[in-house]
Amino acid sequence: MSVGPTLVGSAGLLCLAAFLILTIAVIQQRFDGLDRTSRSFVHQDQGPRLQVLMEGASVAGGQPGQLAVLGIGCMVLWRRRTIWALTLPLAMAGVGVVQFSAKWAMNRPRPNLHPWGFPSAHVLSLVVLCGLLAFMVGQTQRGRRWRLLAAGIAGGIVAIVAYSRMYLDAHWLSDVLGGFTAGLAYLLFVIWLMESAPGFLGGLRHAWRTSGYDGLPVPVAIAAAMESPIAPAVTPVAVSAPLGSAS
Repeated sequence: MSVGPTLVGSAGLLCLAAFLILTIAVIQQRFDGLDRTSRSFVHQDQGPRLQVLMEGASVAGGQPGQLAVLGIGCMVLWRRRTIWALTLPLAMAGVGVVQFSAKWAMNRPRPNLHPWGFPSAHVLSLVVLCGLLAFMVGQTQRGRRWRLLAAGIAGGIVAIVAYSRMYLDAHWLSDVLGGFTAGLAYLLFVIWLMESAPGFLGGLRHAWRTSGYDGLPVPVAIAAAMESPIAPAVTPVAVSAPLGSAS
């Protein structure tokens, strides 16, 4: 069952509002207590094997793993839906701009005292990448099992990588939540564009074809339609003969 663009856009605005509220709370240091508590909880269980697993999950969920998944996804989508194969790298390029801007604006230190901690770039980009792939699987597969499986795998990957970033002292809990809410807002915005663009372009195409300028290129047709004078409507009036002239 497909969800309308209006509902998707509204959910995206709610996620954006949640990110802004969280950002204000981080700036005002209202999240510091929960950050320290969650850090102590994550570090309760430590060991060499878990350390290796967390490092592997962090590397796989970073740029190397994401670029590999992005390349494979584009190659698979190119044969089925070319527009999706082009949308995926463009959306991920936009993610880079969003996370760079947010990190530069906040400049919050990480638990390991390295700079630019908020929001988590791993979580933000993974939410968008895995979310888009899950959405595309849901659009091509009619079975509910495939949709649930794709959503479950995407959520599991994001959760494991988010935990690894906290375990390795690369991020606070608020950094992870910031990446999740920002990534979800961006993801829903991209899905809204993907669902709204066909109807919008189809309406423009229909209006162009019915405007009388369908033989011209689109820019020329628009200019001609704007410059053409509007002829006044002329209503034919029946003229009746004078009564005295009837024979």
